[in-house]
Amino acid sequence: MPEWAWVAAVLAALALTYVLVQVCRVLLYRFVDRRIASYQDDLVAKHLEEVQRMYREMRGWRHDFHNHIQTMKAYRRLGENEKLDEYLAGLESDLAQVDTLVRSGNVKVDAILNSKLSLAKDKGISVNAKAVVPPRLSISEIDLCVILGNLLDNAIEAAMKIDRPEDRVIRVYIDAKRDHLYISVTNTSGERPRRIGGRYVSSKGGYHGFGLLRVDRLVDKYGGYIKRGDEEGAFTTEIMLPA
Repeated sequence: MPEWAWVAAVLAALALTYVLVQVCRVLLYRFVDRRIASYQDDLVAKHLEEVQRMYREMRGWRHDFHNHIQTMKAYRRLGENEKLDEYLAGLESDLAQVDTLVRSGNVKVDAILNSKLSLAKDKGISVNAKAVVPPRLSISEIDLCVILGNLLDNAIEAAMKIDRPEDRVIRVYIDAKRDHLYISVTNTSGERPRRIGGRYVSSKGGYHGFGLLRVDRLVDKYGGYIKRGDEEGAFTTEIMLPA
């Protein structure tokens, strides 16, 4: 075989290999994007279920409010001022319990935080949250809520793996630092998270791992910074985003 023919064959093989690699990359990205889209559909459905649960609770409070008015009117007609005062004190205590857990200053962020943290409390998880978020952000508030939703879903899931309910804790801290938004979510965990190639990976199958991938992509989208770390019995995610 002439040398030029051999060189041409090698070049053709390399070109074909390159084309095949590019085709495989495109197919892989499309597959991952479809899986992420399916995951986000599931996530939206879950958020809708949580909003519906809160709506049902609000309807219950509305019904109770009508009964409270009737009771207080009855005490007033009977001149039972002491019992009326006791009843009002009890209502004030109940209102303190159903009050929103977080008031960050941003309506959309408050909605997702209170939805997720209320769900955590319903599951018996101790919640400690502080958030200060500007009412207007340079980044998409929808993307920010997707990040927070994924972080809190993972935190709740990890905390629920702990056998002792009193050891289940989630801490959330969000604050504006100069021109960046700092987010920190810490949860106690019943098992040490797995790492592959220096990266944390989900311990579950299905769409769960796509939540971590979705968070990473959104942080990269805005040129932000993400750091994950684990200590004995706790896992923390820290994120910096342009505010």
